Amino acid sequence: MELELWLSLVLLFFTGGLTPGPAVMLVLASSFRYGFKPALLPAFGVASANVLWLCIAASGTAVLFEIYPKATLGLKILGILVLVWMAISVMIGPLPGLEPDPDDAPKRSRLYAKGFLLQITSPMPLVYFGMLLPLYFQTQLPLAPQFLIMLVTVTVLELFGLSVYAYAAQSIRRYLQNPQTGRMFNVLIGVVMISSGFFAVLSTA
Repeated sequence: MELELWLSLVLLFFTGGLTPGPAVMLVLASSFRYGFKPALLPAFGVASANVLWLCIAASGTAVLFEIYPKATLGLKILGILVLVWMAISVMIGPLPGLEPDPDDAPKRSRLYAKGFLLQITSPMPLVYFGMLLPLYFQTQLPLAPQFLIMLVTVTVLELFGLSVYAYAAQSIRRYLQNPQTGRMFNVLIGVVMISSGFFAVLSTA
């Protein structure tokens, strides 16, 4: 992969990783309630789902989204339903105490599965992996090295962006100890999750 093309890819996923979306909001809410380390589990779930999305982009399966619009619509509807479910669980869920309690967190597998399920069904990856990422593959070059470079690049940038938000949640935690303020913060997270999902649906219409 040419250096200029790789730098363009880095810029795309660096800004994407720091743009508030469903995955960011899930990690932010998890860190706010359970602490930094437990919040990394859904982040790893998101990164794992990205591997499947990358395989779709590399294999050319993304073209099927255009050939079979009904299947794409079904995926979008499923993604919105998952987003709404997770957003509502954040909005009405219990507020954290004065300090994050890792012992209060669900099983590790459940936190990981939340991140994986959200990312694999979310309409947002359709924008990056279904529409944009296939443009970065150079057909005249071997596919395997390009895939490996993209896999490492996307994974590192995704985890970096999510880690930044998970750490930032610890900094703002002390400002949200008032129950009313904390509830408003959770509602805001839920609204952003749902709004970003609908934005992605409209972007891929």
